[in-house]
Amino acid sequence: MSFFKKIFSSDKKEQLDQGLEKSKSSFFSKFNKAIAGKSKVDDDVLDNLEEVLVTSDVGVETTLKVIERIEARVARDKYLGTQELNQILREEIAALLSETNSGDATDFSINSVHKPYVIMVVGVNGVGKTTTIGKLAYQFKKQGYSVVLGAADTFRAAAIDQLQIWADRVGVPIVKQYMGSDPASVAFDTLQSAVNQNADVVIIDTAGRLHNKVNLMNELTKIKRVMQKVVPDAPQEVLLVLDGSTGQNAFEQAKHFTAATEVNALAVTKLDGTAKGGVVIGISDQFQIPVKYIGVGEGIEQLQVFNKFEFVDSFFK
Repeated sequence: MSFFKKIFSSDKKEQLDQGLEKSKSSFFSKFNKAIAGKSKVDDDVLDNLEEVLVTSDVGVETTLKVIERIEARVARDKYLGTQELNQILREEIAALLSETNSGDATDFSINSVHKPYVIMVVGVNGVGKTTTIGKLAYQFKKQGYSVVLGAADTFRAAAIDQLQIWADRVGVPIVKQYMGSDPASVAFDTLQSAVNQNADVVIIDTAGRLHNKVNLMNELTKIKRVMQKVVPDAPQEVLLVLDGSTGQNAFEQAKHFTAATEVNALAVTKLDGTAKGGVVIGISDQFQIPVKYIGVGEGIEQLQVFNKFEFVDSFFK
């Protein structure tokens, strides 16, 4: 167990265990069938394991990497019993995640070199984008940071209203205009307000439309360019929010948004309501972008900083 560092407090770990319960139960139901009647890891077991991982939404390419790693262990150790397979699987997946998520944060901290630290949040409608922003604002405020929200998703009045509700709930200021306003103008005003207030963190909501990739790219590029007139290196973080319950569809969304803008952090939401938690492993590996946050419940405290060791431990134990 030394490979899996105990980092979260017990209540956070308990949240994570509960949030991944459906994914874990589904996985082990398939896993136990895959190794039934087998005492050693052979080609049949590996073929079955491959199918289990793919159907658990880990993704084909990532699954093949995991199988290759296990095959190398089998070749090196000459004999591996099926009773050891779960531990090996945990170790190899944690090692794979380590290639992207180098070093795990333990709390909602920011790089204090940048002030304000600007986070531009992107993602399609319905993935929990605005809720994630609200929960992030709550966590940052809890850490003692001053936070300003920017309602730059001006395509839907409901998005502005929802962000206002979160701003009121958390007790942080929000900069907004009216539906149909220029999103870049809202972002500009938000950064100016944040600079005037000497705020620590700015979180900018953006519209979640994917019907035209060119328009999306142009809009996000314009928002970034206009923000840089106020804060030259903004945004420090482009956070893509993905709905974990959509499984492979989350991969498609990641493809679109990583093509449209320079995403450098991921948040995967709604993991508590799905058996598709394996998507976190595949997305992290395939896009080589760190998963920074995961949502494991609806409560305001149930957005967690992602830790690969704790995640793998909860998923495979």
